Formats: sequence, C-alpha cells, structure tokens
Amino acid sequence: MDQIVDILPNLPGQRLQRGVCRGLRALDFVSVEELVPAPGLRVDVMALGPKGEIWVVECKSGRADFAADRKWQGYLDWCDRFFWAVDSEFPVELLPEGTGLILADAYDAEVVRMGPETPLAGARRKAVLRIFARHAAARLHGLRDPAMQSQLS
Repeated sequence: MDQIVDILPNLPGQRLQRGVCRGLRALDFVSVEELVPAPGLRVDVMALGPKGEIWVVECKSGRADFAADRKWQGYLDWCDRFFWAVDSEFPVELLPEGTGLILADAYDAEVVRMGPETPLAGARRKAVLRIFARHAAARLHGLRDPAMQSQLS
C-alpha cells in the first residue's frame, strides 16, 4: 500500500508558499516558487491562471520579513495582479493599499482581497510565459534527474 508522506518545508515563508500554491491550485492556477523574472528579482510564487493570467505572490512570515523587503514594487512589472500572502497573525495594516491579500498557512490559502488588475503588454507576457515554462521544466527535470540539478538554471 502506498503511503503519502506530508513533508513540511522548514522555513515559515516556505510553509506559506506551499499553502499558497495549494490554494491557487484550487482556483485552477498552476504555480512555481522562487522564480527569477529578471536579475535582482526573485518572486516567492508566480501563478498562471486558466485564461493566461499571471499573478505574483510575495509571502511574508512576519513584520521583520516585510520591513526588509525593498524589491516588491519591481515585481509589479512582471504580473497582471500582485498579492501579499501572510498568516492570520500578521498585522495586515502594514501592507500597502492597492495590493492583493491572501491569508495562508502551510496547508491552504484564501484570497481575501484581489489585487488590482494591470494587464501585461503582449511582449512582456510572452517573455514571462517563457521564463515560467523554462523554470517549471527545469524544476521537473531536477526532480526526475537530481544529478543534473546543478546544471538547470
């Protein structure tokens, strides 16, 4: 009999990422974690919706994690909607107006406030989709052939 093993990520932000990806999957989005859309930027979660919509989700495990984030506005150019994902203990009043909000834990997530829609230009959308696809394919290849992991970036 097959046994399902539920391995929780070690860090609080990684736990939020897992819950966010699960919650987005329930909305028919597929997602990748730790995606680099451009040098100097690394989004926690990028999600692709059933109609081609692209969302970026930044996971914040606490006040200090949020205060240290100086790059989040750079992510706005790489998505149609931007969200913060936090747990139920996070002081949400710290989050900027006009951004989306997802409440999450390690097991699930709920979109509480939609981020405003700012559709990507066609050329940027094409570039983001290519980056997303290559990232996802490299991750899958790394899982199937761990010896190649160091060459997959």
